[in-house]
Amino acid sequence: MNILLVDDEYLALNLLEEYLKQIPDAHLVAKCKSPMDALNVLQKENIDILFLDVQMPGLSGISLLRSLPDPPATIFTTAYREHAVDAFELSAVDYLVKPFPFERFLKAYNKAKAQCLQASTEVTVEHTGKDYLTIKADGKLIRIRFKDILLVEGMKEYVRIICKDEKFITFERMKNMETMLPAQDFMRVHKSYIVARDAIKSIEGNMLDIGIRKIPVSRSKRETIVEEFFMK
Repeated sequence: MNILLVDDEYLALNLLEEYLKQIPDAHLVAKCKSPMDALNVLQKENIDILFLDVQMPGLSGISLLRSLPDPPATIFTTAYREHAVDAFELSAVDYLVKPFPFERFLKAYNKAKAQCLQASTEVTVEHTGKDYLTIKADGKLIRIRFKDILLVEGMKEYVRIICKDEKFITFERMKNMETMLPAQDFMRVHKSYIVARDAIKSIEGNMLDIGIRKIPVSRSKRETIVEEFFMK
């Protein structure tokens, strides 16, 4: 699970980080003291679970979550009980009131993890055995074979599917696209990009060349790409 921590207090961030160190499958991608820094991370990284404070300068956690078109599983961590209704209206997984012990933290984490895995399983099972996906674009249903797809680009509520000879735009979430495409043939390399593994040509810095264009790679994926595609 890729985790992002957002809180304007160092002590709170450090405590959350210590809690995460006790969970083997939790990978801390970043910890941010401001909502704007968090937005920057969310635009670049594939975050599974977001731990989010409510009261922060500039932009509240509630407002931050409301602004996200495709939010991760979100757990609020706050000293204020009165925002719980707003949080759950935004489909927050849990609402932790400070101070909370590790056992309560772990319960919330497991709940968020289960939600992530369930969403992934539901979509994956639906497409098992197919060599194509079906999308709605330009008022019609279109079948696109996996072997023809080079790149999928996130565009807020929409995605652009770039094939060898044509492009399509459809109303879909990147998280759903990631699970609809077979993992052995595709890789999500950035918050906004999924690429066909066969299309990967070279990497320089944080830019990946897939022939038709160069796209950015997230920090958490760069090392994996180098090891898998260029070190064997």
